[in-house]
Amino acid sequence: MRIGCPKEIKPQEFRVGMTPNAAREAVGHGHTVLIETGAGVGSGFTDADYLAAGANIIGTAEEVFAQAEMIVKVKEPQPVERARLREGQVLFTYLHLAPDAAQTHDLLKSGVTAIAYETVTDDRGGLPLLAPMSEVAGRLAPQVGAWTLQKANGGRGVLMGGVPGVLPARVLVIGGGVVGTHAAKISAGMGADVTVLDRSVNRLRYLDDVFGGMFKCGYADAGTTIELARAADMIIGAVLIPGAAAPKLISRAQLKELKPGAALVDVAIDQGGCFETSRATTHQDPIYEVDGIMHYCVANMPGAVARTSTLALGNATMPFMLALADKGWKRACADDKHLLAGLNTHAGHLTYAAVGAALGLPVVEAKAALAM
Repeated sequence: MRIGCPKEIKPQEFRVGMTPNAAREAVGHGHTVLIETGAGVGSGFTDADYLAAGANIIGTAEEVFAQAEMIVKVKEPQPVERARLREGQVLFTYLHLAPDAAQTHDLLKSGVTAIAYETVTDDRGGLPLLAPMSEVAGRLAPQVGAWTLQKANGGRGVLMGGVPGVLPARVLVIGGGVVGTHAAKISAGMGADVTVLDRSVNRLRYLDDVFGGMFKCGYADAGTTIELARAADMIIGAVLIPGAAAPKLISRAQLKELKPGAALVDVAIDQGGCFETSRATTHQDPIYEVDGIMHYCVANMPGAVARTSTLALGNATMPFMLALADKGWKRACADDKHLLAGLNTHAGHLTYAAVGAALGLPVVEAKAALAM
């Protein structure tokens, strides 16, 4: 198979969809790897690194898309990239379609077979291709939130760990999954007073057993959420409903109940955000103010630490990429129900129920798509 990896073009996105090691593995399996020149520079990989791995360096993205049977990326294809996709081609990347009607319609129009990293599952009910970036984003969230809290940035001017005689910042993490757990660990490690909320009692038991004493846990009903939000200096939104739009946990009307200058860090912004006032921002212009509350809503947070993120993502995606290339997408998905769960579009049909529900579009079962 001809596997293509174009350079990411989303603003301030420095990750790359394939590492030189992944390229070497694919070449070793008998595949042809096409890398757009300069694609890996933002993550510290040169064209020479890819050439040494046996890949071919291609001059333009247009050529990569035209020649490749499978496109491997990091972020969702941008409009100019979507126009290059075609029926019979496989797209393997993050998509986050539920809040993005324009992208969804473009993918359906192209006929491309799109497999989303964020909806591939595993035997434990996890999301193995989302988890590495969730870990990175969770660990970044307190770091960028602490920066947002600085007075020069419009924040409350509160130091995460305080100093002797001055209380530390209060951090509320909404969601106790992968993002929330890592956010809580780092916030607590910075010396903050941290509380994690979740709706799964079993998850709360786990967090209490493993991290008891490091941070507090509570049940995420609406009353408790706003009560703790009023006292928080920083609120980290870390709620995920796989493949679906994120729920809105704090309304605009409730912003007036928060501390002036409090920081909202919305890690769920890729899925539409979990605060009503959230809108996607970039690393170039990451924060904005609404009713005196600072919002950090960068849609590709892990891109800020591109090398770490690329290596972590490459480790997770490589086995699936090789299965798709070795077997072809239909056999690979037929053999692996977890990879099949990643199928979002095929031949003009939407194949993921949560996206259909979010956008009001008809859905064909993924299994049925295997017969098309």
